[in-house]
Amino acid sequence: MLLIGYGNPGRGDDGLGPAFAERIERAGLPGVTVMVDYQLTVEHAFDVAGAGQVVFADALIGGAGAFRFTEAAPATDADITSHSLSPEAVLTLARTLYDAAPEAHVMGITGQDFGEVREGLSDPAQGNLDRAVEFFLDWAKDRR
Repeated sequence: MLLIGYGNPGRGDDGLGPAFAERIERAGLPGVTVMVDYQLTVEHAFDVAGAGQVVFADALIGGAGAFRFTEAAPATDADITSHSLSPEAVLTLARTLYDAAPEAHVMGITGQDFGEVREGLSDPAQGNLDRAVEFFLDWAKDRR
């Protein structure tokens, strides 16, 4: 399984994706490879194509709960012309370039403070991160 946590830790709660990935990496789950980046790019399609399963983790603005964990799939209308891609666009590239279609999910963790340039998560985001990590560890254990 490949886990890609992305976001900007220098923008408050936008760092939820990298923080999630780092926590999962510290847990040392067998068979889980962790990557951290500021954003998804076309280069990630190669890594995704080599994975049987991929989880994209990012901050979520305006989420109704602590986190949202959903399936993801390639999208025929995915925008692949920019430097920053959606998970669906990366999956589309993996399918188009490498004929690969891994099982994919998106972990969106609800944040609150995104506007200020600062390191560290808000207290609500930290609590949401804890709940998302707990869920993911249980989910991943059941997947093995």
